[in-house]
Amino acid sequence: MAARATFIIYALFLVSLQLLLTRHLSSAAGGSWNVLLPNVGISAMHMQLLRNDRVVMFDRTNFGPSNISLPNGNCRDNPNDAVSRIDCTAHSIEYDVAMNTVRPLTVQSNTWCSSGSVTPDGVLVQTGGDRDGALKARTFSPCNNDQCDWVEIDNGLLKRRWYSSNHLLPDGKQIVIGGQGQFNYEFFPKTTSPNVVALPFLAETNDRGQENNLYPYVFMNTDGNLFIFANNRAILLDYVKNKVVKTFPAIPGGDPRSYPSTGSAVLLPLKNLEAAKIEAEVLVCGGAPKGSYTLAFRRKTFVKALDTCARIKINDANPQWTVETMPHARVMGDMTLLPNGDVLIINGGASGSAAWELGREPVLAPDVYHPENPVNTRFETMNPSTIPRMYHSAAVLLRDGRVLVGGSNPHAFYEFTGVLFPTELRLEAFSPVYLEPQFATLRPRIQSPKSQSRIKYGLNLKVKFSVIGEVTGPVKVTMVFPSFTTHSFSMNQRLLVLDNVKFTRKGRSTTYEVQVRTPKSAIIAQPGYYMMFVVNQNIPSEGVWVRLQ
Repeated sequence: MAARATFIIYALFLVSLQLLLTRHLSSAAGGSWNVLLPNVGISAMHMQLLRNDRVVMFDRTNFGPSNISLPNGNCRDNPNDAVSRIDCTAHSIEYDVAMNTVRPLTVQSNTWCSSGSVTPDGVLVQTGGDRDGALKARTFSPCNNDQCDWVEIDNGLLKRRWYSSNHLLPDGKQIVIGGQGQFNYEFFPKTTSPNVVALPFLAETNDRGQENNLYPYVFMNTDGNLFIFANNRAILLDYVKNKVVKTFPAIPGGDPRSYPSTGSAVLLPLKNLEAAKIEAEVLVCGGAPKGSYTLAFRRKTFVKALDTCARIKINDANPQWTVETMPHARVMGDMTLLPNGDVLIINGGASGSAAWELGREPVLAPDVYHPENPVNTRFETMNPSTIPRMYHSAAVLLRDGRVLVGGSNPHAFYEFTGVLFPTELRLEAFSPVYLEPQFATLRPRIQSPKSQSRIKYGLNLKVKFSVIGEVTGPVKVTMVFPSFTTHSFSMNQRLLVLDNVKFTRKGRSTTYEVQVRTPKSAIIAQPGYYMMFVVNQNIPSEGVWVRLQ
């Protein structure tokens, strides 16, 4: 009897321990912050992670000197600069994640409030900007010898693109949608699609005097059409035929979620990729009530931001929004997909609006959204930063699972004293709960495929990995496309959960192999470089770069 009682007590202890671990990952505060560099020289308004684990960041070029000099003592003529006609400072940098260093880059025209994506071969294509940059396209090809720099393409665009959104298409081109005063879209490059195409939806969602439809949220649906959200509602667009194939209802309450009433949005992880009809859900969080921009701009009245998220299954026959309440009201927040399928909601303020000087009450604590949890149990608040990240801040996922956070400059110029929120040049990393030391034995380490491997569509792929501790439950393999992030929207952000075919353990060793099915088409997963992760008990491995083609 004593032995049986001891066994029962021990079993209850194991159950309690498992519940404690689960609770820690789903409901208890956690995560940690680290200031990586005290001064990167620019305020990181735009960010893009590249396939060599370097992050290109850039600001704007017409508001005086930055805090980092151009290389080799170079200077450039800058007739559009309001402060200095001769500029010897850089407005773009490359951050080396492994070395924790930056180097200055040279951008010749104004990249302010622009857009972009990486191409299937890993080249960053950036489009538009302000003034002399509005019709430009620019490319940056990653290299490891520090010799690569921006290349500018004159008249790469037919319309001036300022506050537009880009999306990579299955054929490798980019679609460039909207922008201030632009109710249309075009493609880059112009090789096969040279025309500008009208999109009346953008005119219909334009609030006079406020806009509230800039930087539209754009996602490639699993049927090959584009989900486009602006203001408070969305359409499904056949961009080839320029035909609206579905109109979605407005989010309940009708408040705007697009710039300058800036919320954020993600396409939730795509799974069951071999199904005939793949479910796709969009999550839109935060924003500002109607009129917030006008009240902040004209009267210096800062209205509380929206504290709701709205979620919709876009392939349903009669799709409807489901509204949930966040732990924090948030405007100008960023939403980042984590390798385990959770969503990090980070940065921003609790009142006011986007645009210069119009945001208030920094929200220092991130929230994690667990999309698989039941309603009312999906949010978890993380440990706070000490650095306000307001207008013109950004966040991107790194291959090691951390989230890189930078930027915040709500001023027309760099302002470091005498202002409510000084221009921010510090670069931080947020480490989610899954990187905490107590989960180290559960963290997989990928052995194959090797980084930079090429994989094809619609094939079985063997992923070999090791885990020191226990492997329980289904192991997930996820692929994340690196986003171009600016103004609270991560363009091209996409996470796929690959279908498991077979799982084996190599004898009694710590080595395992899971066989998964790669995405079946370029509609489901656009071609290019992805970060691949193995996830064990919600703990992701460090990623490896794979090229899907």
